[in-house]
Amino acid sequence: MSAYDVIVIGSGPGGYVAAIRCAQHGLKTACVEGRDTLGGTCLNVGCIPSKALLHASHMLHEAEHNFAKMGLKGKSPSVDWAQMQSYKQETIDANTKGVEFLFKKNKVDWIKGWASIPQAGKVQVGEDIHDAKHIIIASGSEPSSLLGVEIDEEIVVSSTGALTLPKIPKKVTVIGAGVIGLELGSVYARLGSDVTVVEFLDVITPGMDKDVQKAFQRSLKKQGLKFVLGAAVQSVEKMKTKAKVHYKLRKDDSEHQLDSDIVLVATGRKPFTNGLGLESLGVELSERGQIKTDTEWRTNVPGIYAIGDAIDGPMLAHKAEDEGMAAADVIAGKHGHVNYGVIPGVIYTHPEVASVGESEDTLKENGRAYKVGKFNFMGNGRAKANLASEGFVKLIADAETDRILGAHILGPAAGDLIHEICVALEFGASAEDLALTCHAHPTYSEAVREAALACGMGAIHS
Repeated sequence: MSAYDVIVIGSGPGGYVAAIRCAQHGLKTACVEGRDTLGGTCLNVGCIPSKALLHASHMLHEAEHNFAKMGLKGKSPSVDWAQMQSYKQETIDANTKGVEFLFKKNKVDWIKGWASIPQAGKVQVGEDIHDAKHIIIASGSEPSSLLGVEIDEEIVVSSTGALTLPKIPKKVTVIGAGVIGLELGSVYARLGSDVTVVEFLDVITPGMDKDVQKAFQRSLKKQGLKFVLGAAVQSVEKMKTKAKVHYKLRKDDSEHQLDSDIVLVATGRKPFTNGLGLESLGVELSERGQIKTDTEWRTNVPGIYAIGDAIDGPMLAHKAEDEGMAAADVIAGKHGHVNYGVIPGVIYTHPEVASVGESEDTLKENGRAYKVGKFNFMGNGRAKANLASEGFVKLIADAETDRILGAHILGPAAGDLIHEICVALEFGASAEDLALTCHAHPTYSEAVREAALACGMGAIHS
């Protein structure tokens, strides 16, 4: 039995960051992980492998559609699916081994196995019980399904199964038009699959800016994705090697079906707290199964903290990382800080989608007067040169004070460009502050400046 200042349960982005931060504070720290590799869902079966496939398939798309325009002539590359899977695995390995190196560097002990908490101050892994003054639960989340839809990870798959299909399917039905469904649907559409996305609501990417929703759907349609919106999936009928997706259109209650080789269930995720023993400990949970915490990530049980997907808020790796650092700071007797108003969201399709802060809808609901500056990438020299001029930057500022309130970007490198707005929000900058900041030419970032200019006298290049 070992005694620690802190034991972190889970080594995903929230958990491993929390463990390293605790160790940096001089606390004796261990992290419990049941997988054979560190990094949790994100590094093993989520963010990292999906980005590898998105990058590879985007390169194929460029070769098939844009290379000839740039004078790069020749036969389009063929897809070696096994090699693409190997590339994806090498990417995973590099990242997970990187976390293992960071643990060794910071003297964080990796306790291998699945954890439970028999009582406050104790963590059990296998037969061993370890003492801990503080416990951080960073157990993450798992895919959630629909009533009447059983995931077998062979024909009916979650995002995990979709990353390791034995071959590229001819027909894919994606249930859910959120981030995961559109990213993986985009991958297989580029690789030649016939992809149909079925969504219960009448729009894709629920909760996003309406201008982005419309333009983004148009872009994905051009790339070959089909959409059935306002459709309630009733069941998925599995056969030996195929499946039928049965759904009803909400507008007229008519019944329809789709034949599929693979059905991807991308209807969101739910907290993964199985086996921790939270009920017997008396840890309070919400109706959705999330661990309840206070403003310092403490549960109602003294000495037990929780962060990331296991608690309330957007299920994003970077949100978990921020909470991991903040909880570690609190345990070390310092002030832990997370600005929940400045957590960007990104969809890594092409074009990318990124947003942060307020939307027009949220401001209208709150009755706050605002102004909008919008600039299309069609007016950006770098985007035109790179054949990537689809999309726009939309900046929202307070109508009276000019303070930046939010931004929504559809276009090249949107996931990187959004962070200029994040910094502006953190510092309480105005649209004019951003508009008066010199931006290198030619860069995509000039589109952000132009949107800021559009909040004032007007953009220069539109």
